[in-house]
Amino acid sequence: MEYQEEDQELYEHFRFEADKGQGLLRVDKFLMSRIENASRNKIQQAAAAGNIFVNGLPVKPSYKIKPQDVITVMLTFPVHEFKLIPEDIDLDIVYEDNDLIIVNKKPGMVVHPAYGNYSGTLVNAVLFHMQNGNEVRKSGQGPLLVHRIDKDTSGLLVVAKNEEAQMSLGKQFFDHSIKRRYVALVWGDVKLESGTISGNIGRSPNNRKVFMVYNDELRGKYAVTHYRVIERFGYVTLVECELETGRTHQIRVHLKHIGHTLFNDETYGGNDILKGTTFSKYKQFVNNCFKICPRQALHAKILGFDHPVTGEELYFESDLPQDMLELVEKWRNYAIHKSSDEYTD
Repeated sequence: MEYQEEDQELYEHFRFEADKGQGLLRVDKFLMSRIENASRNKIQQAAAAGNIFVNGLPVKPSYKIKPQDVITVMLTFPVHEFKLIPEDIDLDIVYEDNDLIIVNKKPGMVVHPAYGNYSGTLVNAVLFHMQNGNEVRKSGQGPLLVHRIDKDTSGLLVVAKNEEAQMSLGKQFFDHSIKRRYVALVWGDVKLESGTISGNIGRSPNNRKVFMVYNDELRGKYAVTHYRVIERFGYVTLVECELETGRTHQIRVHLKHIGHTLFNDETYGGNDILKGTTFSKYKQFVNNCFKICPRQALHAKILGFDHPVTGEELYFESDLPQDMLELVEKWRNYAIHKSSDEYTD
């Protein structure tokens, strides 16, 4: 029996249960025959990183599968389903060495190719940067993703250049040792100065593109987000969020769950005026804010981890992009002048 999770976030997870009649077979060969497009080297790298388990225990590639063994494997995504084409697209590269690249992603850029979105992505751009226009070979060389951020979220992203780096970084994400902090502008006046949001996140049964929090522990995936208030503007609040887990849309879903939808997050209703007055000039002000930042107001500001090869502690911080800077300043000015409902700037 084979099971592949359909919500691919930090990893591609696979689970297999060996048949009753399964003969003795090395686990690497067993997995190569069942995971499409996965090379033996990639599987051995996963085993070396402690990411292949049999009956809940990590195993070496030479482990012999027995009848009814339960095998789980975490491969950092993506296992390429199509040829990657290098594209000359401008990138803001914050740091680079022989093993990894740190990119400050612009809003509006998709991270990796997928069905219906084969070009113009960050991966296509990094490939051009690395290969000088030559198509990537299936040699375990990058660009290899470890995590991703949404198309309309800006900020820091690490891309591995080789499978050793990818597996090591992937393990740090799995162990929650990666430091990730985001800045978000949300609707409403957040009551507490800081707090923690926990709740399983899964797809909505009514819309596959939308996620929601489930109270049932058997549904969705465990997720934890820590937050603290940076600045209050009355009808909106600037907050910092620290991810303990990395689920799809996690910050967007968790903040909506506690009643503070991200400003201008169309997917989750943040592009409506959720707080404020009924004055027409206020509505005009908010619509002007939507135009300044025509996306969810979310930025991946801080990224920290141990270098996958040297073990050195690395820490990166990215300033808010221009659209969010202007948005925050506009709300700051509004908060100062809002006693006069004539403010429309």
